[in-house]
Amino acid sequence: MPSPPPAPDAEHVWEPDWPLRPGPTLGALRHGPADPTVRAGSGVWWRGVRTPEGTATLRLDLGGATVRAAAWGAGAAWAVAAVPSWLGANDDAAGFEPGRHPVVARLARRFPGLRLPRTGLVMDSLVPAVIEQKVTGTEAFAGYRRLVHRFGERAPGPGDQLRLRVAPSAEVLARIPSHEWLRLGITPARSRTLRGAARVGPSLERAATVDSAEADRRLRSLPGIGPWTSAEVRVRTHGDPDAVSFGDANVSRDVGWALTGRYGVDDDGLAELLEPFRPHRYRVQRLVELAGLRQPRRGPRMPLRTHLPTG
Repeated sequence: MPSPPPAPDAEHVWEPDWPLRPGPTLGALRHGPADPTVRAGSGVWWRGVRTPEGTATLRLDLGGATVRAAAWGAGAAWAVAAVPSWLGANDDAAGFEPGRHPVVARLARRFPGLRLPRTGLVMDSLVPAVIEQKVTGTEAFAGYRRLVHRFGERAPGPGDQLRLRVAPSAEVLARIPSHEWLRLGITPARSRTLRGAARVGPSLERAATVDSAEADRRLRSLPGIGPWTSAEVRVRTHGDPDAVSFGDANVSRDVGWALTGRYGVDDDGLAELLEPFRPHRYRVQRLVELAGLRQPRRGPRMPLRTHLPTG
């Protein structure tokens, strides 16, 4: 039998003042079903995370109205203190009017009280976002998984028995040679972006302390980071309810089809459809994603590329 876990280095009990629905909120922090930094099931959510104070294994017991958080490792105190914001305590839906569109109104009733997470961790969200640039979800999730297994580290405390991992630090990312990125299935354009971001990782983390507009400016000042990547980061680091993933054809097509029934809606069409919901445009995108609404595919799916070594 596995040995019992060591006593936590930090604990926190928190009772939100709204009916907590953690699945849709925490789901935004998981990158694919086999994300090695996450374990979830039976009302318990585990995460291996690199905090400003060091690595941590975070456990959340989510089975009731009260959230019980426990954490191990140098970053334990930081991790448990961040739990309310990770579960959406800083999200404010005031001014969101789903009744402006009948589909959005139905989705809001289906997912009542949706909250957006705010992690305050830039590299934690930036690395998987860059890996997800211009590839299929399957490719992106596999690339991130390989990166974490190859260059990350075991999460502390019970994370070791759970085979839970912590993503590599900025210092490690900056030292990964080009041939290793290819073995991970991550193209040179994306690995250059990651190495460039990693070299300024400590200063880049400070983007979490400014407002979302300034964070957008700082992120997009780096080569290889455009509107889509910045939005994917800010909806997690800042809980920005207006950071739409413009530049993603799937998002524009799927949200467009969900709201209009029309095929092939582009970014301009998406912007027009979402304008009445400003400053909660991303909230509409997230509701469509959670509902699994997709424009029906009329042609063959994008094939997985096979010309890159996978190691």
